[in-house]
Amino acid sequence: MLAIAPLNSRDKTPLFRQLHAQLKELIESGALARGTRLPATRELAGTIGLNRTTISAAYALLESDGLITGHVGRGSFVAGGPLTDVRGSEMRGSGERGSLDSASFSRSRPSELLFPLEEFRKTCSEVIASDDAASILQLGSPSGYPPLRRYLLEQARAEGVARDSDDILITSGCQQAFDLLQRTIGLGTPVLMEDPVYPGARSVFERAGARLIGVPVGGDGMDLEILERTIARERPLLLCVTPNFQNPTGSSMPLGARKSLLRMTQAAGVIVIENDIYGALAYEGEPIPAIKHLDQSGETILLRSFSKVAFPGLRVGWVIAPRPLIERLAETKQWSDLHTDQLSQAVLLRFAESGRLEQHRRRMLVAGRERLEAALEACGTHLPAGTKFTRPRGGMSLWVELPPALDAAELLPRAEREGVTYLPGRFFAVSRPQPNGLRLSFAGMTPEEIRSGLAVLGRIFREELERVRAHVRLGEAAALV
Repeated sequence: MLAIAPLNSRDKTPLFRQLHAQLKELIESGALARGTRLPATRELAGTIGLNRTTISAAYALLESDGLITGHVGRGSFVAGGPLTDVRGSEMRGSGERGSLDSASFSRSRPSELLFPLEEFRKTCSEVIASDDAASILQLGSPSGYPPLRRYLLEQARAEGVARDSDDILITSGCQQAFDLLQRTIGLGTPVLMEDPVYPGARSVFERAGARLIGVPVGGDGMDLEILERTIARERPLLLCVTPNFQNPTGSSMPLGARKSLLRMTQAAGVIVIENDIYGALAYEGEPIPAIKHLDQSGETILLRSFSKVAFPGLRVGWVIAPRPLIERLAETKQWSDLHTDQLSQAVLLRFAESGRLEQHRRRMLVAGRERLEAALEACGTHLPAGTKFTRPRGGMSLWVELPPALDAAELLPRAEREGVTYLPGRFFAVSRPQPNGLRLSFAGMTPEEIRSGLAVLGRIFREELERVRAHVRLGEAAALV
């Protein structure tokens, strides 16, 4: 994964030129070796929260500089910089160095190996063969495919997260939901966000001109003492929170903390946006009621998605909120994309109603538990002494804090040369940069890949820590002369 620092939407320099400058620096410094394949424009756009056009413009500038070359059907590759085998298989001597083909801890997404392709093909065939196929392929409502809306609303009411005063809007994933909310609610006051936080959520509010204020996240979610003081001082309009298996830390808020958060926000008139994209991926323990469920006022806005529990390529999520807000969101959505793809909605509805989605989710839980256990065990075994890491009960990621002497962003190019990727902490920072922090996303790899990848990372981190300490000792000895 590319180590791209957050772009500044308020800067006079266009975003594509800011991105171009960062990529150019990575190539010319050798951090991106010659022959490295750059992420596809769609992939990078989704990862850093930008429009694909912005990514394409940055790539075009790099190509005009002679730094990358594009190959139809294959992608864009680094053409400048030092010649290095991108998998780290350059001649380094013997041992484990360069022996790993690929271990990507940088992507928070399910493993393609777990996709039930035969069941999915059957589901698609059933939808296309149905009497509703022609209407499904027509233009649809901006609010979403009506049968799917009814199904999800019934499920939400049975769970207690939707009241009679609530309605539902289907979106192209949670990212579009965030974008519609910032367009509809209107921003001119501070917005509170978890720190660290998923960069897509941060970027969408930054582009809207909001002043973002980070609230530290620990093992039990947001620091409530800091949250209370910040609400009193800043008088924010919105609070965005991910109470279940937060991205990037993997932390979850206990029941008592959720109730306390509601008391604080309701007393101050702060609107809560609850991002529950990972809630269905609990590998152990009893589920904790959603904040929306606990909110007797019904004002909490709940975001959910099929992306993490089913197929990320089918961009279908939803918003549950008071009916007047849903009506305003639907009007805004109509001017944005008319409606979310109906075929994807119909297929996912059939996948759910047939019981195949729940069967798939159960397989995902078994596989996710194995992957999480492998990641926690390997972190404890291989990472250097003094390292701290979260211990999630579910989700797809965990957070690592290396000893303070180490900078995760500086060490990433070395890891990439040996076939291992991760995301440095600065990628997720709101107002508290953590140079020694990094996110490890484990769900997309096998347990064996996780163990091998963390063995490589552990060796790299330990060697660098020893180098830094030796340098300090040398400096101290020189000072005594």
